[in-house]
Amino acid sequence: MEDKLHVLDHPLLQHKLTILRDKNTGVKEFREIVSEVAMLECYEATRDLPLEDVEVETPLAKATFKSLAGKKLAIVPILRAGLGMVDGILQLIPSAKVGHIGLYRDPETHAPVEYYCKMPPDISEREVIVLDPMLATGGSASAAITFIKGYGCKNIKLMNILAAPQGIECIRRDHPDVDIYVAAVDEKLNDHAYIVPGLGDAGDRIFGTK
Repeated sequence: MEDKLHVLDHPLLQHKLTILRDKNTGVKEFREIVSEVAMLECYEATRDLPLEDVEVETPLAKATFKSLAGKKLAIVPILRAGLGMVDGILQLIPSAKVGHIGLYRDPETHAPVEYYCKMPPDISEREVIVLDPMLATGGSASAAITFIKGYGCKNIKLMNILAAPQGIECIRRDHPDVDIYVAAVDEKLNDHAYIVPGLGDAGDRIFGTK
C-alpha cells in the first residue's frame, strides 16, 4: 500500500523547526515562523495540483504555458492553533477558501469535543487541506477529517508541523485515504498527551497565552 506519510526534510524547514522548538523563541518570531513553515510545507502538499495549457503573449511572442487547472482548494484550520498556519498558505494561494473547525481536548479523556464548525458552501467540490501544528494523539485531526467528510469531501490532506507516532497511526487507521504532511516525527507522547521533545503548546506559543 502507498505510504501516505510525507516527512518533509528540506534544510530550510528543519532550520525553522529548530527555532520553533527553542523555549526562548518569543511570540512574534514563533508566529512568523509557523506561517513560514506552513508556506514551505504547502509547496509539497500541492505538488499534485493539476495544470492546464494557456496561451500567453509575452513581450516577445505568443506561446503556450502551464497554469493551475480549475480544481479549487480549501484550507481548514483546527482552532485555535491551526490559525497560525493559514496566512502562510494564503500568501501562496490567495484564492483558497477557509473553513474552520473548533475542537478542544477533554483534559481527562483526551477525546476531541467539537464546539464550532463553519465551511465554505462549495467545500465538497474542493481539495481540502486540514491544518493543525501538532499531531499528538490524532484524535482531534481524525474527528475534524470525519466532520469534513460529512460535507461530501473526497480529497483531503492533513498538514502538521510535528507529529507523534501515535497520531500518525490514528490517522492511518481512521482515514487511510488521507495524506499526512509533516516536518518531523518526534519520539513519543508524555502522560499529558504532549509531543516530546516537541515544542510545547503550539496555541499558547502562537497567541501568547498560558
